[in-house]
Amino acid sequence: MSLTELISGVEDHEKRLTVFNTDDETVEAVREQFRDRNLSVVGDRSESGRPGSFVVLSSMRDGVDEFVTATSVDEVLTAPRREASDVEGDVHHPILDHLDETMFTSYDTRQMVAASREIEDRAWRLGEGSLHAGFQQLSILADQMDVYTRLASREGLDVHAYACPDAEVPTHDTDLTIHVERSEEIADSWFVVYDGNGADVNKCALLAEEREDRAFYGFWTYDPDTVDWIVEYLEGAYGLIEQ
Repeated sequence: MSLTELISGVEDHEKRLTVFNTDDETVEAVREQFRDRNLSVVGDRSESGRPGSFVVLSSMRDGVDEFVTATSVDEVLTAPRREASDVEGDVHHPILDHLDETMFTSYDTRQMVAASREIEDRAWRLGEGSLHAGFQQLSILADQMDVYTRLASREGLDVHAYACPDAEVPTHDTDLTIHVERSEEIADSWFVVYDGNGADVNKCALLAEEREDRAFYGFWTYDPDTVDWIVEYLEGAYGLIEQ
């Protein structure tokens, strides 16, 4: 399985929010709340009209609609929007907590950078483990060298950057490892993956592909198994040029 296939696999596991016992305006407000997710939002009514307005999150797997969680409409509409950058979110919101690995759509460069910074900041604060980041092209990596040489200066942090050769390999005097790859997958993918130094609670990843000009489709995850898989895949699939 490749990075692209992993993204497609997450995309195929479609999730749906069903908003019960409320008006069309409220359903539209919920839809707007999740406008940048690959998530369908529909309205419905329970047979009894009770227990008031509520939302059910379900997941379609193998043609079967499986219940995931439920909460009140107010809980959904008053919860702060959780962007890909909200890696450190510590407030419990049932729906949001279960939207891990739900696709986001059409993130622009600004949103992708913001999301990446949060994962990079977590790696910097903890200062141990490994951080893997895909930049698509060496010219893009060159613009981020200040950030990544700083990260690589952390003695306990093993930092890897991946890019295709459209420019000279950036020079530096840190332990940053640059993987130069002539790979369509690397050219199309933007990722930042932190292994949490082996602690599951600290693992996180952002993975997306550029499907339109500077418009990225992908997901973020805190699932340790998914993070471990991405790290193992990168380590096994790509050679390196160490600078």
